[in-house]
Amino acid sequence: MKVDGITYASSGVDIDLKSHFIELLVSELRYRRKGRKAPVGVGHFTSTIPFGDRLLTLGTDGVGSKLLIAARLGKWGTVGIDCVAMNVNDTICVGAEPLALVDYIALPFPDTGIASEIGRGLNRGAAQANAEIVGGEVAVLRDMVNGVDISASCLGVVDRKKVVTGRGIRTGNDIVGISSSGIHSNGYTLIRKLLDETGTSLDAKFGGGTLGKELLKPTAIYVRPVLDVLGKHRVTGLANITGGGFRNIIRLNGNVKFLINSLPRTPRIFEFISGLGNVDAGEMYQTFNMGVGFVIVTAKGEGDAVCRTLAMHRMKAWVIGHVESGKGVEVEEHGLNFDRY
Repeated sequence: MKVDGITYASSGVDIDLKSHFIELLVSELRYRRKGRKAPVGVGHFTSTIPFGDRLLTLGTDGVGSKLLIAARLGKWGTVGIDCVAMNVNDTICVGAEPLALVDYIALPFPDTGIASEIGRGLNRGAAQANAEIVGGEVAVLRDMVNGVDISASCLGVVDRKKVVTGRGIRTGNDIVGISSSGIHSNGYTLIRKLLDETGTSLDAKFGGGTLGKELLKPTAIYVRPVLDVLGKHRVTGLANITGGGFRNIIRLNGNVKFLINSLPRTPRIFEFISGLGNVDAGEMYQTFNMGVGFVIVTAKGEGDAVCRTLAMHRMKAWVIGHVESGKGVEVEEHGLNFDRY
């Protein structure tokens, strides 16, 4: 059975309302530390803290409702990778190298049956990112939560002279897209709504396995390949395509237009989701990564060389567009224009 008209907002996550919530919250955060190491600067994907001739970065993120898929299947071995990925992929968006993470796990009771599985995933993610997990917290909140929530915070560092802010983006710059490993860790509220309303089972055959297995594919970690690109090429902007989909690219620079006009073929999982609920292209591109998990903006004509560097790390990458005068993000193939994050 198929359903029509389902959106991320009608599923329970209104990204515009979320953005307004954040604006209201941040508007109240007016205190600035006095004395040494002040003030604190705020980046677009992670925050920056002056520290001598370097900037420390500090960010936080979680796995989200993908955890409910893990709970349904009783498979917790990869969600730790997702938790690390969501943090370190934000950290590198200012050119910083992730150094360390602390994790936070909230649950209604200490289920020792899943502890090792989650720990192994966190360790695998840390190894992929070359960032050590140095501490954390397990909160038993029987009266507050009825499932498992996993999040983390990440510390990174970058030389002041090498920080990537997006302010250097110019018309003509190439836009490189790096392949995602699947859905990553966003949009699962919409996915679960579709599965429930259509009666689609996680055990349904998909590709060479099951739909559940596809939905639990861990988020790709881009740390090593992106840091290599930064050491070899002229990079003006870096974007992690997470919640908000392609709208995330606007966060790099609001005074130019990012024209996306050469996308790779959309992975089958996104076509499946779209078809299951007749979800239109606009909703798909502002909810999911659509096969492009990370974006690098580089100097004009350097995109192909960046793709070759990424290929050395077994990362599929393509020049997916370029920067023009104007504002927002245009996905030419579908006639989409996003004018704000």
